[in-house]
Amino acid sequence: MSEVKIEEMSQAQLWNGPAGQAWLGMEAILDGLFVPFEKLLADTVRWHRPRAVLDIGCGTGATTLAIARALAPEGNCTGADLSQMMIDRARDRAAAEPEGVHAAFRSGDASRLDGAGPFDMAVSRFGVMFFDDPAAAFARIRAAMTPGAPLAAIAWRSPAENPFMTCAERAAGPLLPALPPMQPGAPGQFAFADEERVCTILSEGGWHDIAISPIDIACTMPEAALMPYLSNLGRIGIALNQAHTATRDRIFGIIRTAFDPFVDADTVRFNAACWMIEAKA
Repeated sequence: MSEVKIEEMSQAQLWNGPAGQAWLGMEAILDGLFVPFEKLLADTVRWHRPRAVLDIGCGTGATTLAIARALAPEGNCTGADLSQMMIDRARDRAAAEPEGVHAAFRSGDASRLDGAGPFDMAVSRFGVMFFDDPAAAFARIRAAMTPGAPLAAIAWRSPAENPFMTCAERAAGPLLPALPPMQPGAPGQFAFADEERVCTILSEGGWHDIAISPIDIACTMPEAALMPYLSNLGRIGIALNQAHTATRDRIFGIIRTAFDPFVDADTVRFNAACWMIEAKA
C-alpha cells in the first residue's frame, strides 16, 4: 500500500480521500455520537426562525436534514462540504426524506458557493475549522448572508480539554515517529481552540456581535463501536491502516487499553469540550 503523508495533503485531498472514506464507513457511529450537537443546532435554528440556512461542512448531511425538518415545510437548509463522496451520500439521504423537507447539497468549499443564497442563517457542527484562510472564508460566507443573519457554529476547544479526542495520539504517537505533531491553529480539529483567535477571524471577516461560549456535552457510544472508531478515524486511523499487520495489531492493543477510563460496561462515555460560536453578518 502506498504511503499517505497526511501532513502533505490538502483538506480537499483528505476529505475526498482517506478522511472522507473513513467518515462514510463510520457514519452511523458518528451520527449517533454527535446527536446532542445536532439537536442543539436544530433548537437554535427554531429559535431564530430563518427561512434559508447554510450548513458549513455538512458531511453526510445529518445536521442539514435535522434543520430542514425543523423548518419544514416553509424553510430550507443547504449543506456544503469539500467532500464529493460525502455530498453524494447526503443527497441519497435527502431523497429518502418525506415531502416538505427541503434540503439541498453543494460540493465544494462552503465559502465559495457561487450563485447560492442569500441565506438568513449559517450553522456548523464541527465544520468551520478546516479553512486554509479562515478570515477570508468567513468574509465570503458573510457576503452570502442577508444583513444581520446569525451564525451558530460549534467547534472544539483545546486538546487538553478533550482527553478522549487526543487519547489515541498520546498512546500511539511515540510508536509512530513518522506522524508529525499537530500545529496550533493549522486547519484541523483543534484549529479554533484559541477563543481570541476565533474572535479575530470573525471580526476580520466582517462579522459583529461576536459571542463565544464554552459548552460541555456528554457523549456516548457503544463499547463495541470503540475499536472501529479508533481504527478508522483521525490521523492515527489513517497511519495505522498503512502499517504492517503485526505493528497495527500491537498498537491497537495499546490504544484500546488507554481508553479504559472512558469505558463504563458496554458504553463509552466522555465529555466534549467545545465552543458555541455566535455572530451576526
